[in-house]
Amino acid sequence: MRARTLALACCALLIGWGAFAAPARPQKKDYLSDTEAEKIRDSETPAERIKLFISFATDRIKKLQYEFAHPSDSLHRSERLNALINGYTGCIDDAADLIDLGVEQQRDVRDGIKIMQARAPEFLTYLKELAAKTTDADDYKDNLDDAVEATTDALATAADAEKENAPPPVRRNPSQNPSQNPSQPARRNPPQTPPAPAPPKP
Repeated sequence: MRARTLALACCALLIGWGAFAAPARPQKKDYLSDTEAEKIRDSETPAERIKLFISFATDRIKKLQYEFAHPSDSLHRSERLNALINGYTGCIDDAADLIDLGVEQQRDVRDGIKIMQARAPEFLTYLKELAAKTTDADDYKDNLDDAVEATTDALATAADAEKENAPPPVRRNPSQNPSQNPSQPARRNPPQTPPAPAPPKP
């Protein structure tokens, strides 16, 4: 009996140690499809992941536009709208978080900042138009307000990051004149023209 108790205790200890030692696997975000989650996992740089999240947000906006253009399809419409709005908010939040993290870690996320600044104003304009037409009776109003706030915050994050995420320094060629602009070709001295011969004396 004592040996069995000891064996069970050892097994429990090993199981607990294995659970502690095993690295936690990143969980798929519930608003991403399996294909989208795989693209995020396969991306190699923060800037690539930011671009992907912006493209996923664009997809949600397009689907929202379709839903509001076809109000007659009322079956589970409320669930679809809320899922799309929440999915959009998750994508735009993740993109903004990656920009913040990239700046903090001094990674080059300038391409991600540019695409955020290019696309997010369009998203914000559309979402504000929807919010203006929404009444308190609409059960997606709170989620829509959250989406507007998230987009506004993401644009502010991109603006701040643009100031801090400076381009990497340009390496100067050692043979180049330090005072010369690296983007300008080296100047060559023009060939000197020999003086004209003096006219013969009479």
